[in-house]
Amino acid sequence: MTGLDTNVLVRYIMQDDAAQSPLATRLIESLTADEPGFIPLVAVIELVWVLSSSYELSRSQVVSALEILLQTQEIRVENAEVVWRAVRLYRESTGDFADCLIERSAAAAACTRTMTFDRGAAKNCGMTLVQ
Repeated sequence: MTGLDTNVLVRYIMQDDAAQSPLATRLIESLTADEPGFIPLVAVIELVWVLSSSYELSRSQVVSALEILLQTQEIRVENAEVVWRAVRLYRESTGDFADCLIERSAAAAACTRTMTFDRGAAKNCGMTLVQ
């Protein structure tokens, strides 16, 4: 298995760098189901942030990119089932992806609630406000 950093994923998805994008493409397209790429959770969070903040992709474009990565047999995403749940919550809400992932990760760990001071996370991602 080959770990993939956020910048490799961004270069591959955005095809925005004349030198690095072809290298990222060659690397990712060389992966196989037997020798897959691995995307850590931190890279997933960074990827969403970079695509939405730096590249100003819409929520639906970000969701589409995540769904493609999750469905690709040559790529393994850390805790993929939890990421799928976070993607669904993110798609259906106006919450931040990181907050959606935090809440879904806590739920997967059998937490009965996820406490926060963030009113947006409570309203949009199902967390509970600390009061």
